[in-house]
Amino acid sequence: MSKKITTELVKELRDATGISVMQCKRALEEADGDMTKALAILKKTSSDIALKKADRNAKDGAVMVKTEGNKSVLVALRCETDFVSKNEDFISLLRKLTDIAFSEGIEKMKKESKEMIDPIIQKTGENIQLGDVYLVQGDILGVYVHNNKKAAIVSLEGGNAELARDIAMHFTAMKPEYISKDDITEEMKKTMLEVFQKEIEKVDKPEEIKKKMLDGKISTYFKEKTLLDQPFIKNPDETIGKILEKAKAKIKEVKSYSI
Repeated sequence: MSKKITTELVKELRDATGISVMQCKRALEEADGDMTKALAILKKTSSDIALKKADRNAKDGAVMVKTEGNKSVLVALRCETDFVSKNEDFISLLRKLTDIAFSEGIEKMKKESKEMIDPIIQKTGENIQLGDVYLVQGDILGVYVHNNKKAAIVSLEGGNAELARDIAMHFTAMKPEYISKDDITEEMKKTMLEVFQKEIEKVDKPEEIKKKMLDGKISTYFKEKTLLDQPFIKNPDETIGKILEKAKAKIKEVKSYSI
């Protein structure tokens, strides 16, 4: 026996889901007024909508970091526009995902994420995708988040939390590709050698001068992209490596994400 679809019933379903009045009304009509069935219909609808939007480019989004004691978690959630990245439902979803990742583990959060994300896709009308998720643990942690779009977590051996935060801030600003020169692969060195050789070939100089120019270009290129060789943004007279050396500190781990 069907139940009359009253305004109160529609409001109850909307309050429970946050989904539009018309969608709630249609679900209740399809379910003959049965609230449990209507919720199941909306759940299926949100999953279908998410599937249809899955190939749309989620180029925007937000990043959140949660830190307590010697543990820090970074979670990125992507969407299509900056407008939705500031939406209350989107931010609330990101916070819930971050809390689960922190307290119950990243794998559990990833398993539950689709069911949590699909209803927000239905509400916002945009493709929403989970981005990278990182866990960093250590005695000395530093975190920096810039405009909810960039974030870095730095774990140090030695030094202090202020130094770790400064390096995290530097990392988000300068986006180094390597921590130290040891991280640069032979393949990348070979690639850049070939790139700069083509540039140098056009220069009308003696071979020994061209060789020095080539070495200089390669050295400068990798120094600009290597964290320890970069001038510290708060004090360009010293490199990150020199600051760490003075503090008798070493970088154990860095995790970052940029929307």
